Amino acid sequence: MMNIQSTANRLVLQDGVVFEGQAFGFPGPVAGEVVFNTGMVGYPETFTDPSYKGQILVLTYPLVGNYGVSASQADFSSNGSFESGRIQIAGLIVSEISGAFHHWNASKSLADWLKDQEVPALAGIDTRALTKHLRQSGSKLGMITADNGDEKFYDPNCENLVAQVSVVSPISHRRGKKRVMVVDCGCKSSIIRKLLDRDITVIQVPWDYDFLGEDFDGVVISNGPGDPKMCTQTIAHVRRSMEREYPVFGICLGNQILALAAGADTYKLKYGHRGQNQPCIEIGTKRCYITSQNHGYAVDIRTLPPDWHPWFSNANDDTNEGIRHSSKPFRGVQFHPEAAPGPTDTDFLFDEFQRSL
Repeated sequence: MMNIQSTANRLVLQDGVVFEGQAFGFPGPVAGEVVFNTGMVGYPETFTDPSYKGQILVLTYPLVGNYGVSASQADFSSNGSFESGRIQIAGLIVSEISGAFHHWNASKSLADWLKDQEVPALAGIDTRALTKHLRQSGSKLGMITADNGDEKFYDPNCENLVAQVSVVSPISHRRGKKRVMVVDCGCKSSIIRKLLDRDITVIQVPWDYDFLGEDFDGVVISNGPGDPKMCTQTIAHVRRSMEREYPVFGICLGNQILALAAGADTYKLKYGHRGQNQPCIEIGTKRCYITSQNHGYAVDIRTLPPDWHPWFSNANDDTNEGIRHSSKPFRGVQFHPEAAPGPTDTDFLFDEFQRSL
């Protein structure tokens, strides 16, 4: 059984709103951007997604931790449930934490995992009220702190978070003859696995790496945290690769970087899209796909150059969910076709990219 600490801790938002809860996981305070995720399952994948760097995550599903945490690692030879080598969220807010876990592959409780990774968490929070507040007023800076805490608020979007989560040197994952440069802006392990499953050799390079002198057939710009405009070197390298007409596929943050490289603009959403239940319509068709998403920024389609077009739109708020060039092999999606966690509706996009190589 898990031992929840009895000391009452607080989630304090920058606008003065306070939520009282019970601490579990790591006891220390933490500050970051408070955002919510509407997914029902998949917390191991979610917590290890580098796109959550610097964020205190609120889970809307009421009971969390009942299936514990598996022993799976984030290696590329297995179908592990970790998307990176560690927990990336800054903190966690839940309504109820399970005191016991039951799963054939579980090796430890969620509380113990958070403690090992030094991630503070609060249970006993009215996450419905908190989520409604964030939806109405927008994502807020916040902190998990003790009653007498004197910590300061921290805005992760003012930093180049991508530089903190990217690999520091190129890594080769050898498969077939086709070679793809994956620009690692905080790349999820499942994106690498999807490419390897298609017999593609992957060269995973740092976010600011100049790959134009290398031997390759296409470029994937990965997901990642924070403001895409911080990635000036990435934008410049992608622009040069498009000038040479290499096939380019952007995912999540990669979609925004692709837009910026094309000459368009991006903006911060009020509260973002995070979960595995976001409906996206393919523009020009009646097809609606259910997608996994995690982003706080979006492409402003009004700024797209004439030879670029919106590809997908969000059925909930009509924001952009993908762009593509009218004649050249450049395209990006705002959602996660690798679907980890989430539905596999858009897995075919990796096949389309493979055919473009």
